[in-house]
Amino acid sequence: MNALGNMSFRIERDSMGERQIPAETYYGIQTLRAIENFPISGLKPLPTYVDACVLIKKATAIANGELGCITPEVAQAIVQAADEVLSGKLRDQFVVDVYQAGAGTSHHMNVNEVLANRALELLGDEKGNYKRVNPNDHVNYGQSTNDVIPTAIRIGGLLALEHTLYPALSGAIAALDTKAEEFQDIVRSGRTHLQDAVPVRLGENFRAWAQILSDHLTRLETASQDLMVLGLGGSAAGTGLNTHPQYCDRVAQILSQLLDQPLRPAPHLMAAMQSMAPFVNVSGALRNLAQDCVKISHDLRLMDSGPKTGLKEIQLPPVQPGSSIMPGKYNPVMAEMTSMVCFQVMGYDSAIALAAQAGQLELNVMMPLIAYNLIQSIEILGNTLAALTERCINGITANRDRCAYYAEGSLALVTALNPHIGYLNAAAVAKESLETGKSLRQIVLEQGLMSAEDLAKVLDLEQMSIMTKPQTAT
Repeated sequence: MNALGNMSFRIERDSMGERQIPAETYYGIQTLRAIENFPISGLKPLPTYVDACVLIKKATAIANGELGCITPEVAQAIVQAADEVLSGKLRDQFVVDVYQAGAGTSHHMNVNEVLANRALELLGDEKGNYKRVNPNDHVNYGQSTNDVIPTAIRIGGLLALEHTLYPALSGAIAALDTKAEEFQDIVRSGRTHLQDAVPVRLGENFRAWAQILSDHLTRLETASQDLMVLGLGGSAAGTGLNTHPQYCDRVAQILSQLLDQPLRPAPHLMAAMQSMAPFVNVSGALRNLAQDCVKISHDLRLMDSGPKTGLKEIQLPPVQPGSSIMPGKYNPVMAEMTSMVCFQVMGYDSAIALAAQAGQLELNVMMPLIAYNLIQSIEILGNTLAALTERCINGITANRDRCAYYAEGSLALVTALNPHIGYLNAAAVAKESLETGKSLRQIVLEQGLMSAEDLAKVLDLEQMSIMTKPQTAT
């Protein structure tokens, strides 16, 4: 702004002509064109995705500086600019809509322009005067959208997994295991087809959920191995055009150090930029996790249903009033939220699958959609599990009396009688109990099918609900 409050501008040029750019902005002319071309969703690039792109630019500047492709002075300025962005500065300068030019060229140039203009300032030059530091010639030296963006998706996915989903998933597993120990002595009625089934331990329900999530953690860790193979260095179409012979290996080494991950160059750079299979694989593992999270959240809601007319075997902690009109009502809102997020993750996975097969020849042009959906899926699922653990699982209590009442009254207890009175006699006992309201114990004793002593042993709920452990072969 000048003294009169009028906005000041600088002039930038590209292959299509000149444009006025607000003087205070760090993005440049190609970003401006993208803003004008794609007023679509209002969704801006995820911070983790920005981090991933900037980390690539930092690593490439270091490598190109070491290899003599750009001057040490320019390399250091780009690295310093990248470090500032990674520390949280200039975040409002990454402005291109998620739905943009195919392959992500618009976002890529947004990153190049911001880093170039900040590097110019650090060197004492004016923004937009790209002779000393150019977005294309220096920040992007030896690179192409073709190899930078698929690498950024890989790094963004790894960052999101390490910082968000893995810790949250591990925390949920630990919380469920803790509840399993707390509830291990509580017997409840199992239910299959939403009908009475044999007694089970409430603690084993929680332990089963912990095991399910633990298995998903293993699947995700396996799938994420694909993200560690980088196509960076392929440049245009995977040929490595305009790159130093040592660049590919060196930039992978630097990124490995920056991320503390065992990253390595892909055996075939063209393949690494064409195939979106690594992202489909990780997204599929996320969808798989989401499906079981929905199941667990629905189970929690069912077991908490009531308080007077439902199961109410457990109490989920009330975290907010549940109704604008019914006083005293509390809803299982954390479990409900979990299901909604998981449905969104499943939708993202479907879009990723469609985008992954939509590439042609040497490039997949749907990468911006894949980038957003994959990283967003990881982060919202991680945030959801963290919130569910903190505000729901940790505070769950058991209704011991209600669990015992249902377990004792379950018609499925008759299953334990099969070896002693036969299946048909047991079925007849169950039918009579349902018709008359008499207990199974009473009917068996009235009909003289078993002695009271033997019946007490057979219908011992504590013994019936002890899980049989698999025998490990030696």
